[in-house]
Amino acid sequence: MRVASMLASATEIVAALGFRDALVARSHECDFPADVESLPCCTEPKIDLRGSSRDIDDRVKAVVQEGLSVYRVDGDALKALRPDVIVTQSQCEVCAVSENDLRQAVCDWLDATPNIVTLKPDALADIWTDFQNVADALGAPARGRALIKSLQGRMASVEQKAGSIAEQPSIACIEWIDPLMAGGNWMPELVRMAGGTNLFGTAGAHSPWMTWEALRQADPEVIAVLPCGFDIERTRREMPALTRRARWPGLRAVRNGRVYLTDGNQYFNRPGPRIADSLEILAELLHPERFDFGHRGKGWVPL
Repeated sequence: MRVASMLASATEIVAALGFRDALVARSHECDFPADVESLPCCTEPKIDLRGSSRDIDDRVKAVVQEGLSVYRVDGDALKALRPDVIVTQSQCEVCAVSENDLRQAVCDWLDATPNIVTLKPDALADIWTDFQNVADALGAPARGRALIKSLQGRMASVEQKAGSIAEQPSIACIEWIDPLMAGGNWMPELVRMAGGTNLFGTAGAHSPWMTWEALRQADPEVIAVLPCGFDIERTRREMPALTRRARWPGLRAVRNGRVYLTDGNQYFNRPGPRIADSLEILAELLHPERFDFGHRGKGWVPL
């Protein structure tokens, strides 16, 4: 079995199922487990990812408005690696290599047709479905069921404990800083499970754009900043787009020291096995007096 993964979460799923050694190719975003970075990389972004959040957003929108893909797949390199299974996604055209990108790259493979597994995690339940679909494609359905059961059990224990807490703080999960975007898809579900009250975004729906005025008026008790593709230090560099606003100091979360920077790239925006870690991080942010899984410093830091 030879497996090519076109997105970071798929690489983690394949590894968690016990097929790390079957991986023969990865995307430019695949970086966990750490040793996968030694694998041949078969994708690259078509835009410059340097610059500010606003710069990146402008470049992405310009490409998409022209009907073009944000990513490039090296079809020749991929073909030379002879994968039996290729895992891609159709959930977000701008977040990672899409199914359309991949099919265009392999459309002329006449001598071998790999099994293309397409992930579409719109909500938490879809993440579990994707796990099982990957396991089935790898011929290990029992491993898929075992992995899902283990992660669901771990998350259920957090949900049960958090649900017994009377106070359920309001929280704004910010998935992009400039322009502002809130967390959608599985994020509202994670907030509820962690014992919080989600203010923006709808479970199962794409992440919505939001305005500064809406954030100011909602005045959340907690703000979690988790930009897609950014680690903590990159997120910190982008924060002046918010912190320089005249009314930022007046927000309740700011006054009470409850603004947190997270590694959105490794956790919240990566629907793989570390979705359980993401829930634990949220529980630490919402109820620090009740939860301590040791994620502070790596998964999140106070602003």
